Amino acid sequence: MDDTDFEGTLVLEQLAASGKVEEFFDATDSDDTQRATMLMKKANVDASTIATVIRKMEESDAEH
Repeated sequence: MDDTDFEGTLVLEQLAASGKVEEFFDATDSDDTQRATMLMKKANVDASTIATVIRKMEESDAEH
Protein backbone atom coordinates (compact mmCIF):
# COMPACT_ATOMS: atom_id res chain seq x y z
CA MET A 1 0.00 0.00 0.00
CA ASP A 2 1.28 3.47 -0.78
CA ASP A 3 0.01 6.97 -0.01
CA THR A 4 -2.08 7.15 -3.18
CA ASP A 5 -4.01 4.00 -2.20
CA PHE A 6 -4.36 4.74 1.48
CA GLU A 7 -7.85 5.58 2.69
CA GLY A 8 -7.82 3.82 6.03
CA THR A 9 -10.66 1.48 5.16
CA LEU A 10 -8.52 -1.66 5.37
CA VAL A 11 -7.24 -0.58 8.77
CA LEU A 12 -10.71 0.26 10.05
CA GLU A 13 -12.19 -3.00 8.73
CA GLN A 14 -9.53 -5.04 10.48
CA LEU A 15 -9.84 -3.01 13.69
CA ALA A 16 -13.63 -3.40 13.57
CA ALA A 17 -13.26 -7.16 13.26
CA SER A 18 -11.27 -7.15 16.49
CA GLY A 19 -13.55 -4.62 18.20
CA LYS A 20 -10.78 -2.03 18.60
CA VAL A 21 -11.93 0.92 16.48
CA GLU A 22 -12.72 3.19 19.43
CA GLU A 23 -9.43 2.36 21.14
CA PHE A 24 -7.60 3.11 17.89
CA PHE A 25 -9.34 6.47 17.51
CA ASP A 26 -8.48 7.30 21.12
CA ALA A 27 -4.84 6.44 20.42
CA THR A 28 -4.70 8.52 17.24
CA ASP A 29 -6.50 11.45 18.88
CA SER A 30 -3.92 11.47 21.66
CA ASP A 31 -1.00 10.95 19.23
CA ASP A 32 -0.14 7.67 20.95
CA THR A 33 1.71 6.00 18.09
CA GLN A 34 2.85 3.08 20.24
CA ARG A 35 -0.71 2.18 21.22
CA ALA A 36 -1.99 2.68 17.67
CA THR A 37 0.78 0.40 16.39
CA MET A 38 -0.01 -2.27 18.98
CA LEU A 39 -3.72 -2.19 18.12
CA MET A 40 -3.04 -2.49 14.41
CA LYS A 41 -0.64 -5.39 14.97
CA LYS A 42 -3.27 -7.18 17.06
CA ALA A 43 -5.75 -6.62 14.22
CA ASN A 44 -3.28 -8.22 11.77
CA VAL A 45 -2.65 -5.05 9.78
CA ASP A 46 0.45 -5.53 7.64
CA ALA A 47 3.70 -3.74 8.50
CA SER A 48 3.75 -1.42 5.48
CA THR A 49 0.22 -0.22 6.21
CA ILE A 50 1.11 0.35 9.86
CA ALA A 51 4.10 2.42 8.75
CA THR A 52 1.85 4.49 6.47
CA VAL A 53 -0.66 5.13 9.27
CA ILE A 54 2.07 6.13 11.73
CA ARG A 55 3.70 8.42 9.15
CA LYS A 56 0.33 10.09 8.49
CA MET A 57 -0.21 10.52 12.25
CA GLU A 58 3.19 12.18 12.58
CA GLU A 59 2.64 14.37 9.51
CA SER A 60 -0.74 15.58 10.78
CA ASP A 61 0.83 16.28 14.16
CA ALA A 62 3.40 18.56 12.49
CA GLU A 63 0.61 20.55 10.85
CA HIS A 64 -0.89 21.59 14.20
